[in-house]
Amino acid sequence: MAQGETSGSAPNRRMRSAWLTEFRRLLLSLALGWLVGWTLEAPHLGMATALLLLMGFHLRQLYCLALWSQQPQRSELPDSAGIWGVIFEALYETQRRARGRKRKLASILSEFQASTAALPDGAVVVSPRGEIAWFNSAAQTLFGLRSPQDIGNRVNNLIRDPGFSRYVDGQNYAEDLHLPSPMDPQTTLSLRLIPYGNGQRLLIARDVSESRRLDRMRRDFVANASHELRTPLTVLAGYVDMMRPEAVKADGPLAPWAAPLDEMRRQLTRMETLLEDLLKLARLEAETPAPRGDAVDMPDVIESSLAEARQLSAGSHEIDAELDSGLMLNGRQSELQSIVGNLLSNAVRYTPEGGRIHLRWAVESGDEAVLRVADSGIGIDPEVIPRLTERFYRVDVGRSRASGGTGLGLAIVKHALEHHEGTLDVESTPGQGSVFICRFPSYRISRAE
Repeated sequence: MAQGETSGSAPNRRMRSAWLTEFRRLLLSLALGWLVGWTLEAPHLGMATALLLLMGFHLRQLYCLALWSQQPQRSELPDSAGIWGVIFEALYETQRRARGRKRKLASILSEFQASTAALPDGAVVVSPRGEIAWFNSAAQTLFGLRSPQDIGNRVNNLIRDPGFSRYVDGQNYAEDLHLPSPMDPQTTLSLRLIPYGNGQRLLIARDVSESRRLDRMRRDFVANASHELRTPLTVLAGYVDMMRPEAVKADGPLAPWAAPLDEMRRQLTRMETLLEDLLKLARLEAETPAPRGDAVDMPDVIESSLAEARQLSAGSHEIDAELDSGLMLNGRQSELQSIVGNLLSNAVRYTPEGGRIHLRWAVESGDEAVLRVADSGIGIDPEVIPRLTERFYRVDVGRSRASGGTGLGLAIVKHALEHHEGTLDVESTPGQGSVFICRFPSYRISRAE
């Protein structure tokens, strides 16, 4: 016989035995009552008395059970045989298991609280109604929370920031929220809400002031270094341009230096373009999001960028566009020009001669303004698509350098899109071309009058 069948049949045997015991008890009580009543010439009265006594016994067991259910720690169930013994034994076993589970859960909770208390990041458990259920010591330092006074209060009432309220009341927690600490405006916090359980959320707060300071130092260094490098590059370019007329003459004194001077001019141009992109990227990182009230004539911006792309292509590609002539966008014209220009120049650089480049600007999905730049170029391996917006990352280093690319174009596109609350998607198949898709929210759309 299997072990499960053995363990399952044992309680059944005890239950049958208990009911048999109760049945025998009933028969014995009736027999004794009849015997006593017969001796007193009232057998029926004796049997009724026996049943009343048996009922009193069961009522006493029920009283003990009711008393124990209200105060299980202060009262005990009596020892009993028969069905009551089985019931009391089952209750004791259930109580024992419940105490074991309670101790285990208490141990797990204690370990969780100890581990989260040791974290340098603040952790706050938020109930489905937005109330604080628990927080660790780091959260006390970062948010100024007090225990137990703040338990049960709404987290929006204790962290008073409009951006935080919108973040907590919203449903999209994919991005972190950065805001000043309520305790110190000089401290910048990075917040992330993690949904779990039945509508509960875990708020994680991290002090990113130092990383923000290092990013600011890096941006300042890049901007300052780029500015300082411009002067020597301008001087070198001036000397090269001054010597080139003498080098292009067949009998000129610098004729043997014609090829080296041309290469120097190309590299100087590349360095100047690189410095311009570095400065543009530094400005984008330092600027705030673009305002929503300034309407930009996107068709005009796109036509200007198409003209530059055709000039860069020099007739080697078929470049066409499909534009919604009345669709405008609220934002900064210079940044939107950078988005379109960089996407088109990348398409030209990575598309072989004779290829096709198609741009589309229209409303899609009912309410989004979408810019699509499709090419028939070399395509991109899906594994490297997430890295495309990294600084100086190139899909094809040789082709990019030969065509004058700096490796900063898509990084500029990414930051300019973020300023316009847009997103960048890339669809590509190696050897068949790529499609770069910029999506802008509906509230940035405006129409030409």
